Amino acid sequence: MRFVGVILLAVIIVSCGGPEPRKPVEVKTGSFYKESIERTKQLLAEEEKAIQEIISKDTVHEYLSSPNGFWYYFETKNDTASYLPKTGDQILFTYNLMSMNGDTIYTAEEIGPTSHVIDKQQLFPGLQNAVKLLKINEKATFLFPSPVAYGYQGDNKAIGPKTPIQSSVELHTIIIDNDSLN
Repeated sequence: MRFVGVILLAVIIVSCGGPEPRKPVEVKTGSFYKESIERTKQLLAEEEKAIQEIISKDTVHEYLSSPNGFWYYFETKNDTASYLPKTGDQILFTYNLMSMNGDTIYTAEEIGPTSHVIDKQQLFPGLQNAVKLLKINEKATFLFPSPVAYGYQGDNKAIGPKTPIQSSVELHTIIIDNDSLN
């Protein structure tokens, strides 16, 4: 009986070797991400081509290219002002949102005057950078490809995913942050 107990104890000790890590069932190669990046590049190229067509057909306005990936032209310039909003400044502005073919998505009245602290509050990326290009009492129209507009998400209302938009933005007031003056 003692011999059976020793053998049973030995079997229990040997069988308790500890957990073995499981091998992954599927190995990821990153091809999904590479394909997604390629689709995004292709979408952006198509949107930029469409924007360039809009610009080339518009013989009335002089378009400027932003280093942040969008294009714009001034509707109203203020040559007497020189100050551009900086981080921490509070601004009051109005804007509308339109499709690339000019159909209104949201009017400036629907959106209402917007108070914003530069680089401290969230706007969609294109608008975040666009307001920094305006001096007080200036108005400009911006053409935003979808990655700097509402991106893959849309606004979950009237703006769908991957939708390029244009916006007319007017800067009314700048309250200069004391740190901006240093």
